[in-house]
Amino acid sequence: MAAAASPSPHVSEVERRAVAETLAWLEQVVVGLNLCPFARAVLTRRQVRCVASAAAGEAELLERLGEELALLAAADPEETDTTLLVCTHALADFDAYNQFLDPADALLRAMHLEGVIQVASFHPHYRFADSDADDVTNATNRSPWPTLHLLREASVERAVAAIPDPATIYAANMRTLQALGAEGWERLRRRCLAAAQ
Repeated sequence: MAAAASPSPHVSEVERRAVAETLAWLEQVVVGLNLCPFARAVLTRRQVRCVASAAAGEAELLERLGEELALLAAADPEETDTTLLVCTHALADFDAYNQFLDPADALLRAMHLEGVIQVASFHPHYRFADSDADDVTNATNRSPWPTLHLLREASVERAVAAIPDPATIYAANMRTLQALGAEGWERLRRRCLAAAQ
């Protein structure tokens, strides 16, 4: 499978590792387990931009998010269809991450991008509201690093229109992770980290 967009050579070792681990997760978990039926095509066509931010505070991270939103909005979808903004120094706490999503959405509105781009959430400690912390199904949204996934609404709508019943994706993902189990998930997680070295 083709690799997604590579990071700039002018990044720190932590940022390089974060991007590599995120791309390995995208390929082996998201695509490998078919958690998102739409991901394989953009990954294969190298339309994924994956960048790391060393921003430590909310204001700095919002500024970087604004830059990435503007870049994605201006880019040719055939070149860049989606962006993964990986946080290396911010939002390690899942509650803080969740709280950041409100100002992130406010920034979308301020940039007049609501309905054009949406922000999807992935985090190493992701937890669905109605689940226990150790429920393996939380792993459907557990990325190696806190990640803001910027998606074009038009691309999402086209992809969803091609699925007879999009609601079945969530149920299928739950079954996939339950079948994998906690030990299987941990083996897969470690394999992704090793692949990124």
